[in-house]
Amino acid sequence: MRFSSISLGVLLLATTAPAFAQETAPAPAITLNGTATVISDYKFRGISQTDRNFAVQGGLTVTHETGFYVSAWGSSIDDYVTVHGSAHQELDLIAGYKHSFKNGVTVDVGALYYVYPGTRPGFTGDKSSSDFIEPYASVSYAIGPVTAKGTVNYAPKQKALAIDQGQSGLLKNEDNVYIAGDVSAAIPKTPFSLTGHLGHTFGPSWLSGPTSEYTDWALGAAVTWKNLTLGVSYVDTDTTFITPTGKDAAKGSVLGSIGVSF
Repeated sequence: MRFSSISLGVLLLATTAPAFAQETAPAPAITLNGTATVISDYKFRGISQTDRNFAVQGGLTVTHETGFYVSAWGSSIDDYVTVHGSAHQELDLIAGYKHSFKNGVTVDVGALYYVYPGTRPGFTGDKSSSDFIEPYASVSYAIGPVTAKGTVNYAPKQKALAIDQGQSGLLKNEDNVYIAGDVSAAIPKTPFSLTGHLGHTFGPSWLSGPTSEYTDWALGAAVTWKNLTLGVSYVDTDTTFITPTGKDAAKGSVLGSIGVSF
């Protein structure tokens, strides 16, 4: 799923519920969890999707006791994110399976479909596309309050990833690989948590601008109170992406967020 500074805080909040709540009632076969967040800039793999402005985000996840889950997550975006220049929302549709072993290892596999409402071709001959699918797999290992995770996302060849987007009359489908490592730690007996992220993009992508390969990284901290999470992070890359307004969407910046889980 899309990386944001609020993710860890919500995860920690969901996994640190009092033990007696689990002992007094059997776990339901199906659970529903949701989040709502306001963040100062929505960055996807280090690249701003909102022209370095605020974004409103929210998501719902339905999980079955077997480990299968489906999820929908959305965010406001700027219109330069898609080739048609008409999208103001992003909707991620996710389906996957997660299993945790007794040795602290958790495996998560699935597929993520990025949808940009209102951007489908509106006339014959328009070969461009914005929506695309991206399978993913991750393995995490928890030792006490510290969790390390490695993730691989592979988007097979699709129109939506093409830099050209048919402007030359020839649309060359492109694929993309993203690998990432994440470390998170909850500070014992406190509501605070810390995160670290390092990712690398291989292959061109319309979302990442003309650069075919680059690295992004982030450091973050969060504090939770009941179902509220406040987060701050620094996100940066080693590339440049100039938006139509002249801003560098890949420039390092400090992000602030506030979110609620339910």
